[in-house]
Amino acid sequence: MNWQAVRAIYHFEMARTRRTLLQSVLAPVISTSLYFVVFGSAIGGYIPEVEGVSYGAFIVPGLIMLNLLTQSVSNATFAIFFPKFSRTIYEVLSAPISHFEIVASYVGAAATKAIMLSLIILATAALFVPLRIEHPLWMLFFLVLTALTFSLLGFILGIWADNFEKLQLVPLLVITPLTFLGGSFYSIDMLPPAWRTVSLFNPVVYLVSGFRWSFYGSADVAVGISIGMALLFLAVFIAIVMWMFRTGYRLKP
Repeated sequence: MNWQAVRAIYHFEMARTRRTLLQSVLAPVISTSLYFVVFGSAIGGYIPEVEGVSYGAFIVPGLIMLNLLTQSVSNATFAIFFPKFSRTIYEVLSAPISHFEIVASYVGAAATKAIMLSLIILATAALFVPLRIEHPLWMLFFLVLTALTFSLLGFILGIWADNFEKLQLVPLLVITPLTFLGGSFYSIDMLPPAWRTVSLFNPVVYLVSGFRWSFYGSADVAVGISIGMALLFLAVFIAIVMWMFRTGYRLKP
């Protein structure tokens, strides 16, 4: 494995975050604080507790997951789209570096940035509400697995997109709505039976439920099912990336 090439791409992508520190870090932290003000204070006054947890603390895993999904996708999407847009991607593809190493570099950097931001948001949340993490290792497991999975999705979208409009199409019209409707700010057990059944077709429900379980020990869906679904998403996205490189889908000049 060409570790030198992998590190070069990885460090370049991480350096891009430092160059846009205001946009990359401060903006999500400020938006998270606003969520606490609006949802935690306003709605929390009407819903004091959910499943034995204060509403402000209950929404923390959902807020982290919302940011994790959007940041993972956007980081990886822009990381691979701009080299493709500027045609420098062909230099990377012709270099003595395997497809696995290319994916590992871009996806690893995107996932790292998303995880770092999620931990910053977790620390920010601790300033507003008392938190407890009953299963810290499982929390990190869900954090890393979700970041890698959706960074792969972002990588796929970056290759698929052939203009700037398409870059935001899936994150804005698919990822964000699914996250809001995936139990980020409520328990799906609070819904009528019919809508709860419909919610189970939302893949984000399983990610949010498993992640919230690692905090408070309660979940809308069995933890084993959440882990299985997360691993299934990872396998599907890996298979799609492999197909893209094997066929040269939108990677050939």
